[in-house]
Amino acid sequence: MPDQDAPLATIAAIGRYEGQSVRLQGWLYNLRESGKLLFPIFRDGTGTIQGVAHVKSVPSHVFDALKGLTQESSVMVRGRVRADKRAPGGYELDVEDLEVVQRVPESDPYPITLKEHGVDFLMEHRHLWVRTPRQAAILRIRAEIMRAAAEYFDANGYIRTDPPILTPAACEGTSTLFPVDYFGDPAYLTQSGQLYVESTALALGKVYSFGPTFRAEKSKTRRHLTEFWMIEPEVAFMDLDGLMELAENFLAHIVASVLRNRAAELETIGRGQEKLKTIVRPFPRLRYDEAVEMLNQAHRDGHLEAPFAYGNDFGSPDETWLSGQYDRPVMVHRYPANVKAFYMEPDPKDPRYALCVDVLAPEGYGEIIGGSQRAASLELLESRIREHKLPMEAFQWYLDLRRYGSVPHSGFGMGIERAVAWICGLDHVRETIPFARTLHRMYP
Repeated sequence: MPDQDAPLATIAAIGRYEGQSVRLQGWLYNLRESGKLLFPIFRDGTGTIQGVAHVKSVPSHVFDALKGLTQESSVMVRGRVRADKRAPGGYELDVEDLEVVQRVPESDPYPITLKEHGVDFLMEHRHLWVRTPRQAAILRIRAEIMRAAAEYFDANGYIRTDPPILTPAACEGTSTLFPVDYFGDPAYLTQSGQLYVESTALALGKVYSFGPTFRAEKSKTRRHLTEFWMIEPEVAFMDLDGLMELAENFLAHIVASVLRNRAAELETIGRGQEKLKTIVRPFPRLRYDEAVEMLNQAHRDGHLEAPFAYGNDFGSPDETWLSGQYDRPVMVHRYPANVKAFYMEPDPKDPRYALCVDVLAPEGYGEIIGGSQRAASLELLESRIREHKLPMEAFQWYLDLRRYGSVPHSGFGMGIERAVAWICGLDHVRETIPFARTLHRMYP
């Protein structure tokens, strides 16, 4: 076993030990041989580092153990840290000692090699694919986005109040819900915690929830998952203008945190920082009507195939084109009320429109935040529930929020995976979560 007197280090913090012998615990990512020299690359979950072992500089048993060592064999290694500007991360490890914890047998080699593999193969082996530097970097950026998102609300007086995952009714209609049998009664996996955090906002003032949500849409697009994570703030006495200001401050904070704390991971995945550095407030704002005119002008100019039919909600191609016109998120607000959810407050200046906003990420990534000012009137909310043919009895508790001390209040939801896809510059949302659940994907 490598000398226990040497400090145990992580690859991410290896620069603190320049010139010293350290111990690393990890796996062999790759091995290159050149005559009497071996160049093992080790990974430990925090990064990768190249080792160097010369046949005359290490004990023979160490050289023999390294030579021909199979990919993803687990090891404990001791070596001296040496600065090298040519090396990724700026350091290499002169190997001194090695213990193989588990050797992957040559008869059953690690299935994900450094050659190209198809997406289906990689998704079938997602439990192993996450070990690669690119996938590991994406997951570290995801963790940073989640940490920064919670940090923003925690630092600004919001109380985390997580809603139930099992619910008796839908908040946006039952067609996209997963039903479950709840001891003989119908229930659903939540598609949003919003209705519940409205209640805690009226108790605590400023709240947020953070957890998994489920949508049973039979969608195959690169933006859709059936299981994803959502962060949802809700604020009493906040109007739509306050909500839009909150959304832009929140997003700017997240992007700044990623740039500050995960620059190395952005480099690993090939995501340039320049486009992310433009994500500063204020964000451009468009009324729905203005966005529709832009789309139709683009059609007249030959940039879009079909005109946009006024009164529809925007589809992915529309969001992609609109968001592609800006170098930072654009906020589209005041959609026609009849294409939005039942709980949205009508615009008092023109009740045909809802006081709502969608925040579209730049570079064609589309909607990452959707929110609104909530309907405050009991009578209005009851009529909207009837219009949407939702079960009135299931919403009596929600209507109580309007019976007893109703106030203007607002909130939004941000899907973590869509934010990860945008910030990382990914082509498909399936790489944004450790194990993607899509229309035809339940394994592993």
